[in-house]
Amino acid sequence: MTSTITPSTRSEAGLRSLYAGNARAVVGRGLLATRSTNWAIILTGVFEPIFYLLALGLGLGSYITGVTDAQGNVIPYAAFIAPALLAVSAMNGAIYDSTWNVFFKMHFGKLYQGMLATSLGPLDVALGEISLALLRGAAYGTTFLLVMTALGLNLSWTAILALPAILVIAFGFASLGMGITSYLKTFQQMEWVQFVMLPMFLFSATFYPLTVYPEPIQWFIQALPLWHGVELVRGLTTGALTPAMLLHLLYFLVMIAVGLVFTTRRLKALFLD
Repeated sequence: MTSTITPSTRSEAGLRSLYAGNARAVVGRGLLATRSTNWAIILTGVFEPIFYLLALGLGLGSYITGVTDAQGNVIPYAAFIAPALLAVSAMNGAIYDSTWNVFFKMHFGKLYQGMLATSLGPLDVALGEISLALLRGAAYGTTFLLVMTALGLNLSWTAILALPAILVIAFGFASLGMGITSYLKTFQQMEWVQFVMLPMFLFSATFYPLTVYPEPIQWFIQALPLWHGVELVRGLTTGALTPAMLLHLLYFLVMIAVGLVFTTRRLKALFLD
């Protein structure tokens, strides 16, 4: 008796080799490991943007009469930079978890080799690790959003939509961060992550309107993912809703899709091929 292998069975077998539908096992393992984590390191990511907000938004902001939003309304300087710092907070949580944590698991703990020796596929591992980074980014962002609410810096009811927005932002950065980290082999190379993040943090219209920069620099800034995150969150917290916000959201949806495919293929090439 012979069996016939059809293109559909080949594709199903190929899919099973990539995804076993058990990414929750990776998340569960990560949450258990978090119990022994140095919580002081995690808390620094929560308080850093709050310190920026207090020092610049409330301190320096007391000398600034106001900033014009996307609809031409003048808003307090603190309300201008707070949503930007909220987007930065989500980015930092996702990036730190999907880069440094992944780096140690990949090169020192040899964790992914063990995972992929089981029924788990590279997409399970990618989704699990990205979900963990997403949770950290969400924790950072949610904490900062509560601080903004307490300080009266959410100027519109649409600020409640900033929570799902920062989840999308964190997802986008985490999905790409893990794949990029798989190419980094040394601690010196890992410093490139901070080398990229710091200028992006400073220049993505975080503290100043985009119009203060020369036009060529404006085009460069508008290509950065953080700028799209800042504009998306700022529109939601200030109530300055524009059609361009849909483009910002689309940017991150594409970023997520590309990151998932990129990371999955990279893990497969590293540990299975």
